Amino acid sequence: MKFEDLGAYLAQRAPPDAVWSARLIEAHHESIAFRQGVIQPLSNGWDRGVFLTLIQAGGMGYAATSDLSHAGLDQALQQALTWAETTADLSLVDPAQMPLSTQQGRYAPPVRDAWGGLPLTERLALVHDACAALPIDRRILDWSAEVSHKRVRSTLLTSHGGRLEQVFSYLIPSMGVTADDGTRIQRRSLGWTEGRQGGVGQLAELGFPAQARRIAEEALELLQAPQCPEGIMDLVLTPGQMALQIHESIGHPLELDRILGDERNYAGTSFVTLEMFGQYRYGSELLNVSFDPSRPEQLASYGFDDEGSPAERVPIIRAGILQRPLGGALSQRRAGLPGTANARACAWNRPPIDRMANLNLEPGDQTLEQLIAGVERGVLMDSNRSWSIDDSRNKFQFGCEYGRLIRDGALGPVVRNPNYRGISARFWRTLDGVGDPSTLQVLGVTNCGKGEPNQAIYVGHAAPACRFRQVAVFGGAD
Repeated sequence: MKFEDLGAYLAQRAPPDAVWSARLIEAHHESIAFRQGVIQPLSNGWDRGVFLTLIQAGGMGYAATSDLSHAGLDQALQQALTWAETTADLSLVDPAQMPLSTQQGRYAPPVRDAWGGLPLTERLALVHDACAALPIDRRILDWSAEVSHKRVRSTLLTSHGGRLEQVFSYLIPSMGVTADDGTRIQRRSLGWTEGRQGGVGQLAELGFPAQARRIAEEALELLQAPQCPEGIMDLVLTPGQMALQIHESIGHPLELDRILGDERNYAGTSFVTLEMFGQYRYGSELLNVSFDPSRPEQLASYGFDDEGSPAERVPIIRAGILQRPLGGALSQRRAGLPGTANARACAWNRPPIDRMANLNLEPGDQTLEQLIAGVERGVLMDSNRSWSIDDSRNKFQFGCEYGRLIRDGALGPVVRNPNYRGISARFWRTLDGVGDPSTLQVLGVTNCGKGEPNQAIYVGHAAPACRFRQVAVFGGAD
């Protein structure tokens, strides 16, 4: 069936008293990787399918199919109808009250120098050259570079006349080395928080391949570096680590469906309760966090969420006070709280659930040099390598790839295996220095997992460097 005919066909075949929506996803993905100068098997694939939601007789049912023939769509409609009838007496809210988009719109930011527009030979050469720049010393035991690209076209149709089309182009670069001097092994990478939307120019903004030599040099430095000291001291985190700190100790605790208990048997709950919004001190007065899907280059920017709610910038934490949760239309109705347009699905065969999107920490007024100058005894840490957080998203422990001691306001020697631990809100209340826009980086996470069945999704985090006081710091195992 032609896509243009899908809405008319569903309107004809769905029960006359039913309300429905259809979300069609068409995705193309490509991955080019080199390891130790040798090209790895290319990954190149297409994926297409439709997700149907049907509301009838007090129930709501889902069904998904990659078969867009008349027979395939009829079968999916029947399956959704069966589920709607089965769940009519089990819904947490009245599905008939669910908002269904009546809007018509399009979100497709222009992409300059699209990845797919480059000849394959040039794409291969770009990744090959990045890999070739990494082995600067015989102690570099292993090295690799990769660029993944994904182009997604999403169209949401509703029985209320809604038609929302969105086009996304994602670029995910990675580089890494493993160094070995015979007694110790250390790894350094571009970081796993690298990724943006847009064209080839975004790779350079993320340091690919320009940061190759720095990565290799720092891996070699770590081989000779002493273990990170242990104790209560100040901590300066670079944006690469701040992205994970925001993700785990602000983003996940504030997902409204998690607060309502939906994730309890899988990924845990949250220490946050509904009563906290509007009054709870989540951090110091310097903590300002926004849900912001308006940056076209950031990983989770979009015009509408997958329920059709218009996306807009919303304050989540202001001057340290918790303002609102990360919850889409369904969760907002259940909780009786305003939320955000963040009901999102990872693919055509998954329903939308509450997910982080772009969750950004607003910059302050200090340069990186000023943040460091304000530390008498502490550590600067960069690039996450390990994380652990309890099932209420409260107590955490994070390890980083690279550390530098700070003594009397100046950067000192490199230290290996730097780690720190804390409790979410208590940790954010120790925030006493926020970097200015010169320290801010637009980053993201590409493997955020949640839901049953699991959904891995892209999330954006823009953050400056930040300083925290009196944090528990310690070294880790080699």
